[in-house]
Amino acid sequence: MKILLARHGETPWNAEGRYQGQMDIPLSDVGEAQANKLGMRLRFVQITRAVASPLVRAKRTAQLALGETRAAKLMLDAGLQEIAHGEWEGLLASEIRERDPDLLKAWRDAPESVQMPNGESLQQVLDRAWPAFAKACEGLGDNDTLLIVAHDAVNRVLLCRILGLPLPKLWSFRQAPTTINLLEGPDVDHLEVVRLNDSNHHTALFGEAVHRAL
Repeated sequence: MKILLARHGETPWNAEGRYQGQMDIPLSDVGEAQANKLGMRLRFVQITRAVASPLVRAKRTAQLALGETRAAKLMLDAGLQEIAHGEWEGLLASEIRERDPDLLKAWRDAPESVQMPNGESLQQVLDRAWPAFAKACEGLGDNDTLLIVAHDAVNRVLLCRILGLPLPKLWSFRQAPTTINLLEGPDVDHLEVVRLNDSNHHTALFGEAVHRAL
């Protein structure tokens, strides 16, 4: 089976560097354009199944990526929602640095050790996202293609597990807006990463911006 693991398009809060978590922030005009470009790139791909986070930024990205003719394929799974940042949600990184510098430093240096204030840890995200990922893959054959649209932290923890990386390595790769990661294998426990953080549909080779808030 082939799995296209995508991240949602840009939102206004992404552009501002504001932590979103599970707050339901819609795509910006830039994000809508990115998702449309993803749809153009995937227009000739035979997608067997599509699953997205129910948060509107991921759901809308999936809808635009599928296009009207394939929209009915889309299913939603709450297990794919973004990490709950708790009290950080709605704040800029600069604001968090002022109020909670030690925890923000830990999030950068040892993310696996952080329990978000009134939110989740990365392990908790993996514990709910992996079963959702596995469920989405159930019953797929060798020639089937699954599209999953989720979020930055969700994609990272899933990819860490697939790559055999410990969660402290979470920041060792990027997940750009509407990026796609191509995975192939006979089942979820034997997947290979064929493409990682591929956003060629909207960004030049050396043009990707570094994420500003997660």
